[in-house]
Amino acid sequence: MKSLYPNLLQAIILVVLSACSKIPENNVAQIDDQVLANVESRPGDWIAHGRNQAEDRFSPLDQINASNVDDLDLAWGKKLGTTRGLEATPLVIDGIMYFTLTWSTVMAVDCENGETLWTYDPVVDKSVWGMRACCDVVNRGLAYYKGKIYLGSLDGRLIALDAESGTVAWETQTFDTDSPYTITGAPRIFDGKVVIGNGGAERGVRGFISAYNALTGDLAWKTYTVPGDPSEGFESPDMEKAAKTWKGEWWTVGGGGTCWDSFAYDPELKLLYVGTGNGSPWTRIARNGTWEPLDNLYLSSILALNPDTGRIVWYYQTTPGDNWDYTATQHMILADIEWKGSMRQVLMQAPKNGFFYVLDRKTGELLAADPFIEMNWAEGVDLETGRPIESPDSDYSSAPKEVKPSQAGGHSWHPMSFNPEHQLVYIPVLENTRVFKHDPNWKYRPGKANHAMDIDTEPRKDVRRYQGGLIAWDPIERKRVWVVDHTSIINGGTLASAGDLVFQGNADGEIVAYEAKTGERLWSYFTGTAIMAPPVTYMVDGVQHVSVVAGWGGGMGQRIPPGDKATEYFQEGILYTFKLDGEGERLELVKNPRANPTGPDLEFEVDVAQAAKGRDLYVHNCSRCHGPLDGKAGSIPDLTASPQVIHDVWQSIVHDGIFAAAKGMPKFEGDLNREEISLIQHYVVRESRALANGRE
Repeated sequence: MKSLYPNLLQAIILVVLSACSKIPENNVAQIDDQVLANVESRPGDWIAHGRNQAEDRFSPLDQINASNVDDLDLAWGKKLGTTRGLEATPLVIDGIMYFTLTWSTVMAVDCENGETLWTYDPVVDKSVWGMRACCDVVNRGLAYYKGKIYLGSLDGRLIALDAESGTVAWETQTFDTDSPYTITGAPRIFDGKVVIGNGGAERGVRGFISAYNALTGDLAWKTYTVPGDPSEGFESPDMEKAAKTWKGEWWTVGGGGTCWDSFAYDPELKLLYVGTGNGSPWTRIARNGTWEPLDNLYLSSILALNPDTGRIVWYYQTTPGDNWDYTATQHMILADIEWKGSMRQVLMQAPKNGFFYVLDRKTGELLAADPFIEMNWAEGVDLETGRPIESPDSDYSSAPKEVKPSQAGGHSWHPMSFNPEHQLVYIPVLENTRVFKHDPNWKYRPGKANHAMDIDTEPRKDVRRYQGGLIAWDPIERKRVWVVDHTSIINGGTLASAGDLVFQGNADGEIVAYEAKTGERLWSYFTGTAIMAPPVTYMVDGVQHVSVVAGWGGGMGQRIPPGDKATEYFQEGILYTFKLDGEGERLELVKNPRANPTGPDLEFEVDVAQAAKGRDLYVHNCSRCHGPLDGKAGSIPDLTASPQVIHDVWQSIVHDGIFAAAKGMPKFEGDLNREEISLIQHYVVRESRALANGRE
């Protein structure tokens, strides 16, 4: 275990925060294993990431319901001081709300009025970890156990905080910081252990999940999800079995299979369920040296683990030999449903590949697999073998192919929810395509993005290709029941309640309540800031509340704008809380001045030949965050609007990293030389002027 304080500055910060703590003594709930296994003993709280260990995000509260939701109004709002992506599910215990912000910061507030009780900043080094995070410097949440809050920080620390004061009880480093892993997901608690995964597959890492003693931070077990170098032996028979499904020297390029988001736990069956991620690199040939469709266990799989040892009890692979970044890290829900005349204990998942899966959660038997979005990569799933029937349309080994869904998937990290009364699952969906094209000139770069794909083929301007929505899925009848179309591809996770309601935030800057059986829109509130995070509901002094964190960014939002009216407003992070007949003062929203292209006003002479060379450099080094230079910026600025002062210090920003510590804008020294950085600048100014000339 590492020292409690990684540096003197953090120690000072923690002492100050402890002194300023406003949570009354002995007001910290002692949530233990028994309570986590039976959250209905505390129906007014939201004590776990998915509310319960089954992760169904269904609340039994019905004070707010379909008949009176029109009376829902703001109780209070709180500006959070960030303009990056916010994806957290808040925890609520005994009237105190705990949630995470960007850069893994934790905040505790009073649910009655939003007053800050304490804040903890793990002091992540922005100059290092802003570059490593694939999909913005986000964090999806926390765990709570016996008076402690558990955080997985972006730089790989698992940190236990005293829930009363926010001071550090213990912390441990979960991975080698010389390797490009990151943590953005929420820890989970089961049987006195805290479990955490990590991300970084695109950068060439080997996936694993680890469990720690929740009281001491001591490592309990560590389970890899893909095999390492066979010459060094295997950690378990599971890895020896997996190695037979790989070829070449896959371990030299990482392998992938990171467990960056979804977990669930069945305390009765004593099984921990883990979703694993895509291959590293994306293409089969880059991992195995062949286009042969090898399974590459345990990529894109659902693993059922023994919680005492971490050993695999059973597995189901949703996308054998993943070739499209079709992770199975998406939300999993455990439920008991009537299946062919009898009750069945099932696990349900809607991963990126576009199929909705129903599995027997005791044995892993596949019960159903049906498309929940439009797709062409597979013609179906063989229920006897459990394997997808790959379509010729998905084979881009010899020529580019337009594949549905794209690497964004039919469903991403945004949590889905389940209403056990109506037996419906509410899924935030993505309808999209991408042209997949292997890059024959790809070479492995340790610690850098290693897709082995020609990323300059992705369509952007055809709106038809990018559409988000909310669907109600019947897992028994295996079909959609209702659909709501959204204007943007990215929208928030869902919350289902016994009040016959489904809540979801959207990219248009709204939180909306839908009727659970029909999808009828019953209520909405304009937040100004687009929403990606899922709402939660809870009771304070006998009054039901609904809260959601609004904040635009994330993997796609950092480079594309929010939807509809939200584009008119500055996208600042805001925590909104509602109750019936709420009388909270509406927050003053800041208008977002249009960022016009600055090219015509710049004192800069563009060399056309240099600009042409700069285009490829921009696409492969800058577009992931700054977008396609079309004037439609996300949470990270579109560089066509950069003023003269930025262009005057262009080399200092890009090569030397003068914004690295403050903003997380990494320095590219070692990746790009000054001449290449200059070529990018010529390209950006050329595009800025072209954009200005083409705008009415």
